[in-house]
Amino acid sequence: MRSPSRRGFLKHAARVAGGLSLAGPLGALLARHAQADSIASAGYGPLAPVRDDTTGLSLLHLPPGFRYFTFGWHGDALDGGGTTPTRHDGMAAFDAGHGRVRLIRNHEIPRPAAPFAPGAAYDPGGGAGTVTLVVDVANAKLLEARASLLGTATNCAGGPTPWGTWLSCEETVADPEVEPAFARSHGWVFEVPSSGLAAPEPLPGLGRFFHEAVAIDPGTGIVYQTEDRQTAGLYRFVPKRPGALRDGGVLEMLAVRGRPGFDTRPGVGLEDALAIEWVPIAFPERAHADPVAQDTLGCFSQGQRAGGATFGRLEGCWWGGGRVYVSATNAGALRKGQIFELDPQAATLRLVYESRDAALLQHPDNLCVTPRGGLVICEDGAPPQHLRGLTADGKLFTLARGDVRLAGERNGLRGDFTDSELAGACFSPDGRWLFFNVHKPGFTVALTGPWSAGPL
Repeated sequence: MRSPSRRGFLKHAARVAGGLSLAGPLGALLARHAQADSIASAGYGPLAPVRDDTTGLSLLHLPPGFRYFTFGWHGDALDGGGTTPTRHDGMAAFDAGHGRVRLIRNHEIPRPAAPFAPGAAYDPGGGAGTVTLVVDVANAKLLEARASLLGTATNCAGGPTPWGTWLSCEETVADPEVEPAFARSHGWVFEVPSSGLAAPEPLPGLGRFFHEAVAIDPGTGIVYQTEDRQTAGLYRFVPKRPGALRDGGVLEMLAVRGRPGFDTRPGVGLEDALAIEWVPIAFPERAHADPVAQDTLGCFSQGQRAGGATFGRLEGCWWGGGRVYVSATNAGALRKGQIFELDPQAATLRLVYESRDAALLQHPDNLCVTPRGGLVICEDGAPPQHLRGLTADGKLFTLARGDVRLAGERNGLRGDFTDSELAGACFSPDGRWLFFNVHKPGFTVALTGPWSAGPL
């Protein structure tokens, strides 16, 4: 894959930064909102069952005026051969021209399996990867669906780049020594072009750990990365050349200045913005501190020894308004989740929201910044599963609820999937459509409605 020139990168980054109007940083909420017990908003109104324009099935509960169509179901044929796998997860949307949107979607297949489509695969024992789809949203029509990354494992989330590619992240450090069905090591980040099949080689400089999601500063090209472990680090990769990740760089872990080893998980000491710094990870390709124990602590332990901070299962990660927003799924006083805002320019970390009520927010996972500066948060908790909205003034509301029960109506799929997480939320470049996935049985949703009448 050809890396962009620095001039081209900065030009494109300026367009990206200017293409989304943000209402302002959520960090302005301060701790008054961040640790409130129950701050709720009416959002877009009460939810009711709504039928899918594609299948006619009632799959979601939505506010008045919202509609949706589905596509990319598990079992659907792919252009170029193969069939759509299950476990739809992280995703991003790109402008495909002529009113079309291109989506790149992860598939979180954890166990060894044959690649789901023909083509060059990183590992012949890796059944995960990505699918690229082109959608005509005006006519609710899927135009194309092709495999774009093959032979990987447990591709959970990732993130879009300012230069128009997708970074797909493996949430595992499996290798042939432990799982002989794999031929190569896993735990890497892969770059997927906006069209075509990715060159299936990892970006080792970004580290080998339980990757979840990434967000990139369009001004500097710095890659912020989350780690999905009960004891997790928040990392950044500073490239030698912005937009050229394969040329190498430096991997670092966040630390709280003057408070080495700070633990964010209890929610204590997070009332004010924390000054941060970054400590180096000297050996980013080290998966384990103890190879015999296979402890998955290779990168985390290096950062922790240097004073790095500990988070509780970092998952979602998204850039917006000059900030990085991340979710800590199992953290907080009630272990129901936290949302953080990282301000790279001010070098501060601020708690935006900590759940004190599972009815409002339970185990936040993927998230994205909305056109007016709020957040859409995908939950991964007890059923039923929800999309929550967090407004710019710190109020939570429910945007959608999953209600997927199938009796063979689509590709013979059957079962009660109300416990399946909603994942991969992202807006179309024009802000009119919200895309997200139902993890199992696996399909993608395109949702639209009266966005301007509400807070997102």
